[in-house]
Amino acid sequence: MGNAEDARIPEGAEVPEGAVAPEEQWLGPVVRRREQVQPGTTDQRLLDSEGDSEWVHTDPWRVMRIQSEFVEGFGALAELPSAISVFGSARTPAGSAEYEAGVQIGKALVDAGFAVITGGGPGAMEAANKGAREAKGVSVGLGIELPFESGLNPHVDIGVNFRYFFVRKTMFVKYAQGFVVLPGGLGTLDELFEALTLVQTGKVTRFPIVLFGTAYWGGLVDWLRETVVAGGKASEKDLLLFHVTDDVDEAVTLVTKEVGR
Repeated sequence: MGNAEDARIPEGAEVPEGAVAPEEQWLGPVVRRREQVQPGTTDQRLLDSEGDSEWVHTDPWRVMRIQSEFVEGFGALAELPSAISVFGSARTPAGSAEYEAGVQIGKALVDAGFAVITGGGPGAMEAANKGAREAKGVSVGLGIELPFESGLNPHVDIGVNFRYFFVRKTMFVKYAQGFVVLPGGLGTLDELFEALTLVQTGKVTRFPIVLFGTAYWGGLVDWLRETVVAGGKASEKDLLLFHVTDDVDEAVTLVTKEVGR
């Protein structure tokens, strides 16, 4: 035990000239021994303005960025009232029937006492935010850094931009009491199946999921029933995890009823 204590070199300690390099080095909670001992100290590398800047691209630094995104998201949304996340395609054209349905859903959700959360982009997301704002409700946009999209739509009142999809997805679920899913592409499907998995596995409870547009979602529902369930990859009761409707009032009634409003 005494030998181990003698071998320990605290971080920042100087090794006299001519001395043998330590075989054990403590860097905060990390212990390095033998050939894994590094030159210098953590403080030295922090304060050395001439040092290599590659450290900002390392995984430990990314962990700090991830942590900061969670902190910013939690802080921005902590006092948000009961909310529903609305998903849908960024490619839905303004003025289309799908866009107008998004506007009406946004308004109806506010009238039912909910804030509206979207991905903050154009298309169906913009439509739901527009409806929420016109109804004088809380309109939230959770954006994502993408190479082909920039900024939040003008109808967002509270906006948070994220680098990481998984942090953003956490915010969609944590601060919403349910999902309304308008016709959308791969991103919309990603959010939909993420939510279905969380409900199926009991990670979230009392979380209604409404698919708006029977013509659009009908093929997917048929595939789930006739291929996934029929093949034993899911159970029949899993089809009860979501509802499909073409009616705005019914969509809002379904999420309202299931969250106990």
